[in-house]
Amino acid sequence: MSNETEKPQRPEADSLPVVSPLSVPGHTPQSSQSSSQGVIWDPSSSSNAPSVQLKEVENVNMPTTSRGWRFYGAFGTLCLVTFIIALDSTIICVALPTIAEDIGASAIEAFWCGTSFLLASTVIQPPVASLSHIFGRRPALIGSLTVFAGGSIMAALAKNIAVLLGGRTLQGLGSGGILALTYVIATDLVSLRERGKWFGLISLNWAIGSILGPVVGGALVEVSWPWLFWLNLPFCAVAYVAIPVTMKIKRKEDATVNTKLKEFDWIGTVIFVGALTSFLIPLSWGGIMYDWSSPRTVIPLVVGILGLIAFGCHIKFSTKYSTCDPLLRPSLFTSLTSLSAYFATVIHGILVWCLLYYVPLYHEVRGSSPIDAGVAVLPFTGTVAPAAVVVGLLIAKTGAYRPFIWLGWALVPLGMGLMMLLEKDTETWKWVLIYLTGGLGLGILYSAQAFAAQAGASNSDLPFAASFYAFCRSLGQGIGVAVGGVTFQNEFQKQIEKSEQFAPKAAEWAKDASALVQIIKKAPDSMKLMKETIVDGYIKGLRTVWLVLTLLACVALVVSVLCVKAKSLDRKFETEHELDQGTQEGDREKSGPESDV
Repeated sequence: MSNETEKPQRPEADSLPVVSPLSVPGHTPQSSQSSSQGVIWDPSSSSNAPSVQLKEVENVNMPTTSRGWRFYGAFGTLCLVTFIIALDSTIICVALPTIAEDIGASAIEAFWCGTSFLLASTVIQPPVASLSHIFGRRPALIGSLTVFAGGSIMAALAKNIAVLLGGRTLQGLGSGGILALTYVIATDLVSLRERGKWFGLISLNWAIGSILGPVVGGALVEVSWPWLFWLNLPFCAVAYVAIPVTMKIKRKEDATVNTKLKEFDWIGTVIFVGALTSFLIPLSWGGIMYDWSSPRTVIPLVVGILGLIAFGCHIKFSTKYSTCDPLLRPSLFTSLTSLSAYFATVIHGILVWCLLYYVPLYHEVRGSSPIDAGVAVLPFTGTVAPAAVVVGLLIAKTGAYRPFIWLGWALVPLGMGLMMLLEKDTETWKWVLIYLTGGLGLGILYSAQAFAAQAGASNSDLPFAASFYAFCRSLGQGIGVAVGGVTFQNEFQKQIEKSEQFAPKAAEWAKDASALVQIIKKAPDSMKLMKETIVDGYIKGLRTVWLVLTLLACVALVVSVLCVKAKSLDRKFETEHELDQGTQEGDREKSGPESDV
C-alpha cells in the first residue's frame, strides 16, 4: 500500500514547503515506498521568484501501464520516416559535382540543390507544427510525406537544373514537416522523464540515415544519380501503410473546420515564412553568387530582419487581441534554460552542417573518391548514434540532463580544436581519433539538449518546445551555410593571393572552390604547381573553418554552464492529443518515469 503525503498548506514565515522527494535531487525520502500524491516544482514558474511555487500532481510515480501495439508501431513509424529524411539530407553531398556535370548545371546552380532543400526544410517547421495541433497529427504527417515523395519523383525525373531545384525544394518542405512532427508526436506518446530513451531511438535512426547517406550517395552516383531519389519511394510506400494503422491520434477537444481555420495564425505564418526566407537566402548566396556589399545581398537581408521584428510584434498583438493560436507561443521564451538550449542548438546545427559538408571536401582534396570521402565521415556520424541512445537512457534513469550537456560541450570544442592539426597527409589513425572526439560530443548533445529545451516549458507547451528545438537545429544548419562559406572563401582567397602566379585567379577560384576539387583530380603532371597551390589553400581555408567552429563551441559551452538550470523531469503526463494504443481496454499511457531518481 502506498504512503499518503498530506496536501501542503501555505508555509509560515520560518517554515519550508513540503516537497516530494522526486522533485529535489539529493533529497532523502521519508519512506521507501512511492507516494501516490505529492507536489513537484512548477516548471513554468520563474526562476527568479523569491518563493518556491508548487503544483499538486497525482500518480507521478505509478508503474507503467501496459502499452498497446499501436504505441510501438507509432514509434517504429517515426523512426522510419526519420531515417528517410536523414538519408535524403546527406545522400546528395558527395554527388553534386557529378549531377551538375551530367545536366549541365553550373557550380552555383549545383550549390542551390542543397541550399534550396535546407531553406525549405527550415521555414516550414513552425507552420506544420501549428497545423498539426489544430487539424491533427496524422493528416499533417501524411501531407508532409506526400510532398516529400512528390519532390523525390520530380528530382529523379529531372533533365535540367530548374526541375531538379523544384524537386529538391519540395523534398525540403516535406522533410521539414516530417522532422517537426516526429518530435511533436513523440511528446504525445511518452512522459517528459521517459522521453530520453525514445528520443534517443529517433536520434539513432537519424544518425544511421546520416551515416549511410554519403556512402550510399557515393555508390549510387557511380551507377546512375536518379537512384539517389528513387531510393526514397519504397520507404515512403511503407510509411503510407503504417501511418494510418499505427497513428490513431485524436485531439481531445475537437472543433468544427470553421473554428480550426480561425484558430490557425495565417497572418503570422505569412510574415514568418516570408521574413525567414528573405533572411536566409542572402546568407546562402552572400560571397558566392553576389558580394556581401551587393544590394542583392543587403536589401533582402535587411527586409528579413525587419520582417522578423514585425513577426514578433504580431505575436505580441495576437496574444492579447486575437483568438488565433500564435504560430510561436511567447511562453516558449520565458525560461532562461529553454532560451539557452535553443541558442546552443542553433550552434549545434551550424557545427553539424559544416562538418557534413567540409569533412568530405577535405578528404576529396586529399585525393579520395566520393565514396571514400563519405566513408571518412563515419567516425563522426557513427559516434553520434550510440552516444545519443546511451545518453537518452541515462537521462531517463537519473533525471539529470545538465552534466551531459556540459560534457558534450566540453568534448565538441576539443574535437574541433584538434581538427586544426589536420594536414593534407595526416595519418588515418590521427584523423579518426579526432573525429571520434567531436562526434561523441555532438551525439551526447543530440539527446541532452532536447531535455533542456523542454524542461523549462509548461505541459501545454511541450509539443511546441520540442518542435522549436528541431527548428533551431535546422536554422543552425541554414546559418552554417553562411558561416562555413564565408570563412572558407575568405581564407582560401587570401592564400591564393600569396602566389604571384595565381593571384589574379584568387577571386574567381574562391567563388567556385568546390568545383576545383574535380579540376585538381584530373590535372596532369604539367599543372603540378597549380594543384599544390590549390590544395594548400584548401587546407588552410579549412583550418580557419575549424577555428571558427571551435570558438562557436566554446561560446555554447559558456552559455550552457551559466544559463542551463536543473529542472525536474518528473511531472504528470498531459497531452491534448491522444493515441488509441490498440489495447483491449483502450487505455491511455499516463505514467511517469519507470524508475525513481
